[in-house]
Amino acid sequence: MAELNSLEELGASAAATETAEPAAPVHVRKVDDLGRSYATGKRKNAIARVWIKPGTGKITVNGRDFVTYFARPVLQMVVQQPVVAAAREGQFDVVCTVTGGGLSGQAGAVRHGISKALTYFEPGLRPVLKKGGFLTRDSRVVERKKYGKAKARRSFQFSKR
Repeated sequence: MAELNSLEELGASAAATETAEPAAPVHVRKVDDLGRSYATGKRKNAIARVWIKPGTGKITVNGRDFVTYFARPVLQMVVQQPVVAAAREGQFDVVCTVTGGGLSGQAGAVRHGISKALTYFEPGLRPVLKKGGFLTRDSRVVERKKYGKAKARRSFQFSKR
């Protein structure tokens, strides 16, 4: 660092730093010793721990094939969305463990985890997945029940007499 001898030099150096563009965040590749990328996905009350590695495109959820775990075709499509959007079908093996919530929340959590793990494995995919909205955690959760209400907002039936 250069030494500043007067207030004028301080003002000049401050003006120079203000005009400089802020550096864009650098996304680095995060891979463990086994060549896998790890990420955590969340949706509602479900939490998915996801590992991806180069492979044949096999997706395993809690030790079972994802087609048997997520029986509904809509949930299978949700799980595959990030891989399809990144045009990487059949290139990565996905192993994940998911807990909490229902099947829909778990499918959303796995989708979020796969998206994050893909960006860690291949940072160049980040703009595509970001544009598709796969990297944003869907923060909507069930609203808690309030005292004096039938449900979160539903009131009991009103009787005038």
